[in-house]
Amino acid sequence: MDYTEQLRELARRCGVGASYQGWDKVEHSVSDATLRRILEARGIAADDGDAVEQSLADLDTAPWRRMLPPVIVTVAGTASTVEVHVPHGDPLSVHLVTESGVRLDLEQLDVWIDPREVDGTLVGRATFEIPAHAPIGWHTLTASSDHGRGEVTTSQCPVAVTPQRSTANDSVTDRQRNGLLTQLYSLRSNRSWGVGDYADLTDLTSIAGRVHGFDYVLVNPLHAGRPNPPVEASPYLPTTRRFFDPMYIRVEDIEETSYLPPDKFAKIRRSAAGFIKADKGTRRIDRDPTFRAKLSALKRIHRVERSAARQAEFDAFCTREGSGLDDFALWCAIAEKHGPDSAVWRDHAAHPRTDYATAQREQLAERIHFHKWLQWICDDQLARAQRVALDSGMDIGVVHDLAVGVHRHGADAWTLGDALVSGVTVGAPPDNFNQQGQNWNQPPWNPDRLRELGYTPYRDMLRTVLRHAGGVRVDHILGLFRLWWIPEGSTSAADGAYVTYDHEALIGILVLEAERAGAVVVGEDLGVFEPVVQEYLGGRGLFGTSILWFENDGETPIPPENYRRLCLTSVTTHDLPPTAGYLRGEHIALRSRLGLLERDLDEEIAKDTAAREAVLDLARARDLLPDDASEQETVEALHRLIQRSPSVLLGIALVDAVGENRIQNQPGTDETQYENWKVPLADDNKKAVWVDDLVDHPRLVSLVKALRSQ
Repeated sequence: MDYTEQLRELARRCGVGASYQGWDKVEHSVSDATLRRILEARGIAADDGDAVEQSLADLDTAPWRRMLPPVIVTVAGTASTVEVHVPHGDPLSVHLVTESGVRLDLEQLDVWIDPREVDGTLVGRATFEIPAHAPIGWHTLTASSDHGRGEVTTSQCPVAVTPQRSTANDSVTDRQRNGLLTQLYSLRSNRSWGVGDYADLTDLTSIAGRVHGFDYVLVNPLHAGRPNPPVEASPYLPTTRRFFDPMYIRVEDIEETSYLPPDKFAKIRRSAAGFIKADKGTRRIDRDPTFRAKLSALKRIHRVERSAARQAEFDAFCTREGSGLDDFALWCAIAEKHGPDSAVWRDHAAHPRTDYATAQREQLAERIHFHKWLQWICDDQLARAQRVALDSGMDIGVVHDLAVGVHRHGADAWTLGDALVSGVTVGAPPDNFNQQGQNWNQPPWNPDRLRELGYTPYRDMLRTVLRHAGGVRVDHILGLFRLWWIPEGSTSAADGAYVTYDHEALIGILVLEAERAGAVVVGEDLGVFEPVVQEYLGGRGLFGTSILWFENDGETPIPPENYRRLCLTSVTTHDLPPTAGYLRGEHIALRSRLGLLERDLDEEIAKDTAAREAVLDLARARDLLPDDASEQETVEALHRLIQRSPSVLLGIALVDAVGENRIQNQPGTDETQYENWKVPLADDNKKAVWVDDLVDHPRLVSLVKALRSQ
């Protein structure tokens, strides 16, 4: 076997694809250089034939070198097995202690595996059964082996018993439910500071539920960015996915604000008043002045003495979030002092436990306390948004969006260490809507290290996102099955490979944590994927995603009556223009201006026009769209068209409901090419739409009426 064959065998064993089928249905081979760099990023030697041979041998031997696996993830109602390794012939006992303290002694199965010599010791393998009646939850498995003469070896590992299906998802399949999809920063009020905030979200849920009868509101990711300006515009490139963005705090809603001295309170009111012009603006969202002004006000409020009850609530929050919050706040304090791109991270603070970082915990104690307090305020205001949503009649409420990854130089990359992989970034291979591929410049989870950590960082992230959520949309949920890794320095996003993950563990833990939160899970499963993905998600009760324009069988649009039932279906998405703009071909014109087309422009326009007309013909065939329909009537007809689907969730983009036509994000571009994630919400007359306007906004009222007429 030559080196290339050896390398491909090692890649296969490690879940790295040596080839992939692209959107063009052609099989593409991955280069040796790409495979080698991806393996080495995971700490798997592959320099030459000898290194590959040794790595293959290590893969075989690794399980025999440990008594228990690092973690076990199983499904309730199904018996599973665990393999335990001890010196051959030593007696062994294994038991499970549930999180409620109940002990279950495990039965050893009659499974014979020949012992193996490992590092000079003959090691045996015993197989035990975790019973099907083990309850869902996080439990602890303990194995003990008596070597004689009082020598006992004990090992433990976490066991996650996950639900077979999401009962929260199953509970909302009795009828079709409608929700609003919005980018929170773009939706403002006369009380905003130039950027939509948590209080605007609260008001939106109240109006959407009480006035218009919506069942949920889905927002963009609210993950935290940099701790001070300049702010990253993309909500999908946060510094952390575990904690929330203080930029969205409504300053005036903090209880301690009312206890400020009059002169300091007056300063805050003057700051707020200074953003009235920005709130009315429709050209672009400028986050930096907003965040700068809010931080100044928040620092004053932080100094106000809290009541005994409020202090106890804050202390309880800090205790619950533990070392994860401590490390995040430390990162924020150091990043404030030096910047997130400073050489100090490389030279002195490579991780949270260096001598320098330890010293900074004391020196920056006040700033660390401030950043922990900010997270408590975010938590409090998000809790209120969900309470109001449910009180307004919604039976789901706020649906949060979980981004694919984080910034390479952000808090998660620092605090989680080798749980994230350096030397590679995540993206997507070329597809029909971005024919040059995409590089999202985010480090991926390390599947090996994540398993070694018992999936704790992943679990803790989910718990925070779900704490005050009625649901969660998992962006690019295909990434829990496989991710497109691109070695740093590659000339093209196409120079990558797919790396597989233990989807049964990752999806299982997602279902478990959502079950505990009572939250619905929606997976964004668009793009290139294997059919088994949707089958598996559906089997666990999770919802997928359908976009009207993408639902095709070859060149033919799929009738909405044939869409998936366990699905959130919408006409458009934030990576496309609002429907009004899409009908005008704005997406083709923009991609042409930016040089993102691989085909001839006229050919692209012709194909796109034909595809749009084929979809419109579906509406015409159902007498939903007259030949002389206006643009607004066409938008309403397309929403009535998807209402004909069996999908249990319908998503109505707020931009469609008010007549906006500008795209929020053009994939594959940066801020020098397009104002991604900076477009304020406006109507068809280019007038700013505030959250208060939604009570009786003519187009929204008309769209809701059209949907109710079905």
